[in-house]
Amino acid sequence: MNGSVSPNAPAKVARTPRGMELCRVRPDLMTLDGNVKLALEMGRTRLLVAGIVFALAFSVIGFRLVDLALSDRGNEPRIAAESASGQLQTGRADIVDRNGVVLATTLPTASLYANLKHLNDPAEAARKLAAVLPDLERSAIHKRLSSDQSFVWVKRNLTPKQQYAVNRLGIPGLYFQRELRRFYPHGDLLPHTVGFAGIDNVGFSGIESAFDDLLRGTNDPLRLSLDVRFQHILTHELAKAMADFNGIGAAGVILDANNGEVLAMSSLPSFDPHVPARASDDQRFNRATLGTYEVGSVFKIFTTAMALDKGYVTLNDGYDTTDPIRIARFTIRDYKPKKRWLSIPEIFMYSSNIGTVYMAMEAGTEVQQDFLRDLGLLRSAAIEINEVGRPLLPSPWREINTMTVGDGHG
Repeated sequence: MNGSVSPNAPAKVARTPRGMELCRVRPDLMTLDGNVKLALEMGRTRLLVAGIVFALAFSVIGFRLVDLALSDRGNEPRIAAESASGQLQTGRADIVDRNGVVLATTLPTASLYANLKHLNDPAEAARKLAAVLPDLERSAIHKRLSSDQSFVWVKRNLTPKQQYAVNRLGIPGLYFQRELRRFYPHGDLLPHTVGFAGIDNVGFSGIESAFDDLLRGTNDPLRLSLDVRFQHILTHELAKAMADFNGIGAAGVILDANNGEVLAMSSLPSFDPHVPARASDDQRFNRATLGTYEVGSVFKIFTTAMALDKGYVTLNDGYDTTDPIRIARFTIRDYKPKKRWLSIPEIFMYSSNIGTVYMAMEAGTEVQQDFLRDLGLLRSAAIEINEVGRPLLPSPWREINTMTVGDGHG
């Protein structure tokens, strides 16, 4: 057929050299192999990126830690420095007596409040709270916990035992707020002098009020001239006198005769400065500084001193006290009359009203006023508290007033 191949002849298969046979490759296997390689490459890339991000994050955190440790701009180093100084920053300085005994100090406390949005059963919560806080009425707590507000105070300034008892109840919606409260270690011994501060640590009376700005502006204790030992003695004696004479009140002051410093000051009845709202007006009234009284015959010492100091009489002089003194519709007589001539020392010794009035009239109204003014008796007492009364002065100051002021009854 001239080299042509017959259609029915079997086809000849091309062969490669031995060991080099060609094999067919399936397309689906090639695609799977490519996806695996691509997934591996993407995983490596993501791990690399994640490693770089974590390395940067830890580097930033490490740098910040080093910065806080070496610099003084952070809060924690400053707190550490303050703690190392031994001073607790309470926002209000202590008050101490002349020997350093603490009269008033500030301590941290916990105050209980409720978030009513988190409170499930106000009635049940009120029942449980009334059981551990017996000074609160159950109905009052329930009314407070049932209000439309989201925040309500339940009780301020809990004791540690009260805080523990409330915490054990496990009532959702009850939380504690750290606050600072003023404490007075000696209770009702010095409330009229030291005074007391309110629930927000603002001074309301006594030293707490008069030195409020100073106490809030420093952490150094405010030292007073008071001595707690003398205060105990004075208060004890006043209380004993009240009991013996069935008195409604008493007041006393101990002064240093060398410089006029107040060593003790007491006014009875007293009150607990931790709960001043429970005290009556009579208990809170400071009889030692705010009260104004007719001093009586004690005032004769000033009239006698005035007459002697101004040269109107000498110790060898005297007056006839036989008859009472009558002026207008008033009569001045002696309580235990001697009805004779009395020397100046005898007039003072026997507390003669008649003899003392004669001395006052000898000096006259103007001299009497000037002398008392020089002694500071015509103005409020100079003491570092705000509760100080003003003396009651005659107006107008007539002749009869000169007489009665002279013997201490004007």
